[in-house]
Amino acid sequence: MRSKTFRGGIHPSEFKHLTEHKIIEKACIPERVIVPLQQHIGAPTECIIEKDTHVKAGQPLSKAIKLISVPVHASISGLVKSIEFHPNPLGTKSLAVTIEHDGSDDSTFTEQDPDINNMDPDILLKKIKTAGIAGMGGASFPTHVKLTPPSDKKINTLLINGVECEPFLTADHRLMLEKSDEILKGIHILTRILRVRHTIIGIEKNKPDAIQLMQKKTKRLKKISVIPLPVKYPQGGEKQLIQAALNRQVPSGGLPMDVECVVQNVGTVFAVYEAIYFNKPLIERVVTVTGPGITEPKNILARIGTPFKDLIEFCGGYTPTASKILNGGPMMGIAQVTDDVPVVKGTSGILVLDQLSSKIPEESTCISCARCVDICPMKLMPNRIASYIEHNRIEDAEKYGLLDCIECGSCTYICPAKRHLVHYIKFGKMLYNERRVSS
Repeated sequence: MRSKTFRGGIHPSEFKHLTEHKIIEKACIPERVIVPLQQHIGAPTECIIEKDTHVKAGQPLSKAIKLISVPVHASISGLVKSIEFHPNPLGTKSLAVTIEHDGSDDSTFTEQDPDINNMDPDILLKKIKTAGIAGMGGASFPTHVKLTPPSDKKINTLLINGVECEPFLTADHRLMLEKSDEILKGIHILTRILRVRHTIIGIEKNKPDAIQLMQKKTKRLKKISVIPLPVKYPQGGEKQLIQAALNRQVPSGGLPMDVECVVQNVGTVFAVYEAIYFNKPLIERVVTVTGPGITEPKNILARIGTPFKDLIEFCGGYTPTASKILNGGPMMGIAQVTDDVPVVKGTSGILVLDQLSSKIPEESTCISCARCVDICPMKLMPNRIASYIEHNRIEDAEKYGLLDCIECGSCTYICPAKRHLVHYIKFGKMLYNERRVSS
């Protein structure tokens, strides 16, 4: 039998032991939240709130004015103190609503008892869109768009991503252990919308307790399969997971729907459950706060907009050797210049490295060993693409697959010359987009 995996990939140290056995703790309601009005891939949203307005948790702060967009909601009850540009964890500044907590937890949502089997799929889809749900695995693509493929795209498989291959992060792992029934209810909602024949839950073998639990819960459900996958990074990428679980290859420039499937992260599925069963917008998520720079690493249920520094304090603060903060994990995470940036929908982890682990090695000349080529999960030549970008040959870099790179960092990790290959490729993409806009 074919081993269920994908071509290429690496095996970095996991460091999941810091939090994988720690239950999800609910953070205190923050004294203030900073809620960016765009936390998703796609078009910006339009602010519909004014300064000095009192809002409840779950109240819309913005509305989507285009298809690929989702609204943003207040995550706490309180007074809108400002609507201005603020640093966000994606490395830019964006318009954000700052809310000061009023001491209560008034909200706009209540528990429901929906009859999913008799609900119109269009109503379910509208509720998901209204709840502002975007992919919570990191990409933050609007969920309702994924669930509405064009009529010529037939979907036969729903693939649930429980891989969580990024080192240090355990938010999805804990969610599967602690909210398995709710995740299965969320899956049922998605299958009603997509009308698919089969659902596959993919989980890496370094989470045996989650695999065992989900297999037990789905034993009598003929349309759901749980597939244990070999531990390999970046198996959590959509295209890599599809290849591993279904042996289907998404074409260059294509989407999962091109191979008749839709992929949803387990965190997203849980958010769908809450939207339908509670009319609850996406206003909180599980975040792993971890790393050698954190005194007591934890998995935390945090409100969207909570400043990083509040969650770090909830974990006992920094260690004396703390040196660098990342939004996300060590492979694809984004370094932060301040800990006053807020948690957003795509924040699966806050990683604080110490002085030793955050040291950036000096790069040397490429020795043409081709190790980056061997492990590239997208079958690219990262060394050649980076070289073209260094010499400002962006068109040549594009021909060699610049835009197909998923920026997983595998090439940089494996490079014996310590070349900053992903940095070159990100820079190349920026130059490519600038030239495309100006032409």
